[in-house]
Amino acid sequence: MNGPLIVQSDRTVLLEVAHPDADDARHELAVFAELERAPEHVHTYRITRLGLWNARAAGHTAEQMLDTLDRYAKFPVPQTVRIDVEETVGRYGRLIIARDDAGELVIRGTDPAVLAEITRNSKVAPFLGIRRSTTEWTLQPWARGQVKQELLKIGWPAEDNAGYTPGTPHDIELVESGWHLRPYQQQAVDNFFAGGSGVVVLPCGAGKTLVGAGAMAAADTTTLILVTNTVSARQWRAELLKRTTLSEDDIGEYSGSVKEIKPVTIATYQILTAKRKGEYAHLALLDALDWGLIVYDEVHLLPAPVFKLTAELQARRRLGLTATLVREDGRESDVFSLIGPKRFDAPWKEIEAQGFISPASCFEVRIDLPQSERLEYAASADDERYRLAATAPAKLQVVKDLVARHEGERILVIGQYLDQIEELSEALGAPQLTGSTPVPERERLYQEFRDGTTKVLVVSKVANFSVDLPEATVAIQVSGSFGSRQEEAQRLGRLLRPKESGLPANFYTLVARDTVDQDFAQNRQRFLAEQGYSYTILDAHTLAA
Repeated sequence: MNGPLIVQSDRTVLLEVAHPDADDARHELAVFAELERAPEHVHTYRITRLGLWNARAAGHTAEQMLDTLDRYAKFPVPQTVRIDVEETVGRYGRLIIARDDAGELVIRGTDPAVLAEITRNSKVAPFLGIRRSTTEWTLQPWARGQVKQELLKIGWPAEDNAGYTPGTPHDIELVESGWHLRPYQQQAVDNFFAGGSGVVVLPCGAGKTLVGAGAMAAADTTTLILVTNTVSARQWRAELLKRTTLSEDDIGEYSGSVKEIKPVTIATYQILTAKRKGEYAHLALLDALDWGLIVYDEVHLLPAPVFKLTAELQARRRLGLTATLVREDGRESDVFSLIGPKRFDAPWKEIEAQGFISPASCFEVRIDLPQSERLEYAASADDERYRLAATAPAKLQVVKDLVARHEGERILVIGQYLDQIEELSEALGAPQLTGSTPVPERERLYQEFRDGTTKVLVVSKVANFSVDLPEATVAIQVSGSFGSRQEEAQRLGRLLRPKESGLPANFYTLVARDTVDQDFAQNRQRFLAEQGYSYTILDAHTLAA
């Protein structure tokens, strides 16, 4: 035994990054374990209950997971871990939510003792109807979502086989003229339908929208698509018109500016969570038509109120699309119970190896603060320190050096703070795009960037999500949202779409040395390390040379 993994009895797993088998081990380990820390030489993963249940729902067995640990372990896997994995995975599917012959919602247990345990739980009891036998209880007809949430909290994830309303039929076919679903996209669609509802995890640029279109074509039903913003809504619309038999008359937009309800309706999360006099003003949209499919784009960004609404939509088939199941608010368990478990997950590096997304190099550029700024930083309160480090004036010259280094390429300069974005825009002579930029102006700037009229675009976090800029080859991240892993994934994702130019992608993060900026950067990089990307550390002094 001389593998790259050390499996510890507290369910942490250490990965030796320099080991020749490290990439293969990471690829298999990421199926069921979450990366916690990613310093230079040894990465730390943790095997969690939710990770194991997601892997089980996606078709992986406890035996396969333990085989991964055995094959790559440097020392024998502790017996406690082996038993823990087998028993945790074995909990999935012991409780099943189904419908009886009369169509009534029931919960069944393969083990009477487990069913007896959960029915005595004070949080589960309000959702129960009557006891029919030692292995079956009826459920309140409205409780399908809520009972799954509570069961997950007490360690008994229920498999939901209660079926779905077909919705109002609406013929949707893919128009595969000069293109077709890639094998992994088709597998994602197949896995989703085999499981009923759930989440497909694919890197940015790997065609999540096409998976959505494929699912719609397979369902042939009225569809509600929920997206992050209006720009995303219009990109979905354009893609569906191009890739399917849907016409302009079939697709409606439901946003702040337009309120159309059509057989396929694309709505923003913001409009769904908008309140008037303390009440959600647009809830009628959820029942406006007999939706047979609801698509949640960027499901890791689903606002908390939408979970509550989704709990009441369990009879409708639900597809979540995302590049990462990581949520900064820790509500991954609600995604699992209410949208559904992970049904398909393709590692970024695997899709890159197949040529479907561009290779990318990641760099962390460390910048020394001048003595006066170091003293100001040291004397500042904790809540001021990140802004001082993130907006350090010394970063401006480094951005100029990087733009000069990649002259002629399509470059995104990304910042968190509006005054910093304005300063960068002025210094580079490049247009800026922020949350206050009107939608028509945003679309014009994005289009000019796509066609090469504009080579450099300075953007705020509005460009993190669902924006298709395939020819971007360089991203310079000047400041970000503290330690957000999902943001790092989204920002690198802007560069991963295959390029007509054939140029490789370069992702730079500018970090003020020995500050909280550097600490947050390490946390943000965890997700990309999990996907097999490594960061090269550069010193800012070397860039101008």
